[in-house]
Amino acid sequence: MDAISSQTNAHALTAGDPDPAETSDWLQSLESVTKTEGGRRARFLLDALDRRAKEIGVVEESPPYSPYRNTIELDKQPPFPGDLAMEERITSIIRWNALAMVVRANRAYGELGGHVASYASAAEIFEIGFNHFFHAKSADHGGDLVFFQPHSAPGVYARAFLEGRLSADHLAHYRQEIAGEGLCSYPHPWLMPDFWQFPTGSMGIGPISAIYQARFMRYMRDRKLQDTDPQHVWGVFGDGEMDEPESIAALSLAAREKLDNLTFIINCNLQRLDGPVRGNGQIIQELESLFKGAGWNVIKVLWGSEWDPIFARDENHNLLKRFAETVDGKYQTLGAKDGAYNLAHFFDGDPEVRKLVAHMSDKDIDQLKRGGHDFRKLYAAFDAAKATKGRPTVILAKTKKGYGMGGAGESRMTAHQAKKLDIDALLAFRDKFNLPLTNEQVEKLEFFRPGEDSAELTYLRNRRAALGGYLPKRQRSADAVSVPAFASYADFAVKADGKDMSTTVAVVRLFSNLLKSKDFGPRIVPIVADEARTFGMDNLFRQVGIYSPVGQLYEPEDAGSMLYYKESVDGQLLEEGITEAGAVSSWVAAATAYSVHGYPMLPFYIYYSMFGFQRIGDLIWAAADQRARGFLIGATAGRTTLGGEGLQHQDGNSHVMAAMIPNCRAYDPGYAYEMAVILDHGARRMIQDGEDEFYYITAMNESYAQPSMPAGIEEGIVKGMYRLAGPKDIAIVRLLGSGAILPEVVAAAELLNSEWGVEAEVFSVTSFSELAREAREIEREQIFGQNAATRKSHVESLLSGSAPIIAATDYVRAYPQLIASYVAARFVALGTDGFGRSDTRQALRSFFEVDRHHIVVAALSALAAEGKFDRKKVSKAIDQYGLASGRAAPWLR
Repeated sequence: MDAISSQTNAHALTAGDPDPAETSDWLQSLESVTKTEGGRRARFLLDALDRRAKEIGVVEESPPYSPYRNTIELDKQPPFPGDLAMEERITSIIRWNALAMVVRANRAYGELGGHVASYASAAEIFEIGFNHFFHAKSADHGGDLVFFQPHSAPGVYARAFLEGRLSADHLAHYRQEIAGEGLCSYPHPWLMPDFWQFPTGSMGIGPISAIYQARFMRYMRDRKLQDTDPQHVWGVFGDGEMDEPESIAALSLAAREKLDNLTFIINCNLQRLDGPVRGNGQIIQELESLFKGAGWNVIKVLWGSEWDPIFARDENHNLLKRFAETVDGKYQTLGAKDGAYNLAHFFDGDPEVRKLVAHMSDKDIDQLKRGGHDFRKLYAAFDAAKATKGRPTVILAKTKKGYGMGGAGESRMTAHQAKKLDIDALLAFRDKFNLPLTNEQVEKLEFFRPGEDSAELTYLRNRRAALGGYLPKRQRSADAVSVPAFASYADFAVKADGKDMSTTVAVVRLFSNLLKSKDFGPRIVPIVADEARTFGMDNLFRQVGIYSPVGQLYEPEDAGSMLYYKESVDGQLLEEGITEAGAVSSWVAAATAYSVHGYPMLPFYIYYSMFGFQRIGDLIWAAADQRARGFLIGATAGRTTLGGEGLQHQDGNSHVMAAMIPNCRAYDPGYAYEMAVILDHGARRMIQDGEDEFYYITAMNESYAQPSMPAGIEEGIVKGMYRLAGPKDIAIVRLLGSGAILPEVVAAAELLNSEWGVEAEVFSVTSFSELAREAREIEREQIFGQNAATRKSHVESLLSGSAPIIAATDYVRAYPQLIASYVAARFVALGTDGFGRSDTRQALRSFFEVDRHHIVVAALSALAAEGKFDRKKVSKAIDQYGLASGRAAPWLR
């Protein structure tokens, strides 16, 4: 039996039954138990029989899905609490305005794009939520968190238009944002900071983010920071979107931690952007198997109320057999065709099924709805999901993509790309939804909004008032939190006095010290994907504990040690396991708590730097969109500091990627005091001053002598560069170093002076990207004649003149080259372009040509090119240091 036909209802009698009487006795017994003792007892007996059957080898496994019908039976369906006709009318108006918005934009500007079909399929899902479940933040409620299916944004805008939150002018400028009145394509908090709360435009980001937001609410509750129990997380996502790995990456976490404050609604319109999601299968059954296997409660909403009488007559479950045999590709064809076609190509395929609808006309068949378009069925599902305790719920709602668009897009392969409708299609849309629009108004695509005192707007306002107000709505800020005095936690770094220390140890000690602050400490959220011990964070196991919603149910193997693995309900450290995507999603939840919950938190997520921007850059970009505030600590950073690990662990790229994010402040400190100044500055900017920015700081695992901080350099550290050593007026070459390579630069300056008689000025560059950001802005001012003669960039001020500049980092050359165009002198960048590999730090730095000897040769060569040094001595230096000038460049090997 194939996978599809095996879905046939288990209660149906098979034609080859050798003992029908005995089968009938068993079935009657089941019905008797159900009637006398209830469904719970019947299910218990069935589960017991199923377990026993597996134990004695009668069956190997039961199908991990239920029959292809609604989970909630008609007699279990609660009464619909609203005015059904009114809600259908309001939904029709919103549908029209969403359609008009997109079509108008593309009629005027064909290249703008936009989506109609997704919202058309999800309109009833959203309206059930808006009218009955999505609670806004109010005086006595923290507010529900709603993740909106991104392609449905036009529908959310259209509703906000009826609510009076957006104007007709806003709608008329959909996807036209530059002038200031436009609406962004998808949910983007950066572009609409008072409206959208969560970015979901990159599919797959929404589901994992929703799960970790729900989990973070429990974290806040268990730590007694805020009562989040009344709040619920709702996520509306597409069935095709569930193919993204991020969409399903955290399903088991949600079940394991019993997140019954979480509900997914999967809009199962059976269609991706180009065609069926599972043309040869059934995506709904597949998703049910996936979610059930992960431990979720699954509610299927497949068929509208018009199907109920048909199911009631289907005593032998012939209709369910027919459903089980029908693949999604065919469902889409049936959805795109009329009642006559459905009779001929579905119902007529089985004589018993045909009898069930013998009394129905073609028009009656055409009006059979899918469950995702039925308010009563959807309400029952939402209500059951909200009432479910002990596990998260997913609602699988079957819909039609392009519902109501008729031949222009309903269930069509081209539905997703439908952006323009001809006048006949628009008139048909008006007629289907009984909209009070004249032909002329339809042709002009006029927006429709009933009067302020109309029954429609009164009903809409009353429903939202009962749920606390309007949403989506984003809170921009929260009360400032004071950061402890710098000296109270950073003195060890500022006054290091030559003590050996890695910058990773320094940053962990810095935020560990902050954790000890009575008022500020509880705001810190330490996060690690795994290998907390690698980063020297095992002291936090005892200091603040590892968060677990159930505490510690075992005695850890290392219970007798000082730093044993301690899990607790009120633990502060989030140790996420081997999931960078999950860990950064936790970081985002903490980094946006100021906005989502009105409670500022300061997360520190520490990880192997190679597995940050390179692996989960899309999630970090979404964090930027969401105006996250927190620290990302890229530990074991650089391409040559993590010697033995090799190619896939060595990071030479992250700072270039970080430089591309406008509100990311990225730093590569070489000394512990630099780390301390940057961290203190960032904490005050984010949590004290409320700036919408986050900090990426790289930290190395290499220990070396840490100097104490010279006086008066704090501003230079924050701006990105300061003068560290060497004569200021007589130096003929300048050496720039950052991070792990800074000690090599310092050593190179000493070699230049002692062995070649060359005076070099040394600068520590904590951030090439910050230097370039300021220089870029000043350059623009000069182009437009602003402050042309009075304002100089920090780069220009420190590096004026013609002395050649050699910049060496543990990153690709593109990183230091960010500032090359802003200096007048010859600029030579040394970096670690190419693949990493395993070896010692010394060998790696020589291989990538960023060690002290290559820096010396680069400086001498630059001086020779300027006529300030003998070219023959450059060759002598190459020989003296044993550098292989004839071999291929590192990036070619």
